[in-house]
Amino acid sequence: MTTLKSRLQDDLTAAIKERDELRSATLRMTLAAITKEEVAGKEARELSDDEVQKVITREAKKRREAAEAFADGGRAEQAERERAEGEVLADYLPKQLSDEELESLVGEAVAEARASGAEGPRAMGAVMKIVNPKVAGRAEGGRVAAAVKKQLAG
Repeated sequence: MTTLKSRLQDDLTAAIKERDELRSATLRMTLAAITKEEVAGKEARELSDDEVQKVITREAKKRREAAEAFADGGRAEQAERERAEGEVLADYLPKQLSDEELESLVGEAVAEARASGAEGPRAMGAVMKIVNPKVAGRAEGGRVAAAVKKQLAG
């Protein structure tokens, strides 16, 4: 079993013992999503830590989007619950990049892409190929794409 998955299961056991309903429910849903991912496809397999982290990231994104939808729909209580679940999941994700760190990484990638001949807005794909592995899991794709567009335009 991967270390991240076993950490999730150990934390779930602790949350159940502490009668922490929010944490235990969130960890149960996350472990269910991980298991679902493991048995998807032609044969069952065990996910690596990176794959488990991607599942957790996806679950955290679902919580953010649900909180937004509930807030827009005037259901503040459910929105707050989704935000709280997102915070529980944030403990298992790498620290997000600050705007300055992201701008710096994107700047380096743009310079690298220009050095290899990519220019203007058409260089977007080349820059994204360079920058995505560097920011993997530490910044949301939309944020990265916006920073790349801004640097290519300016």
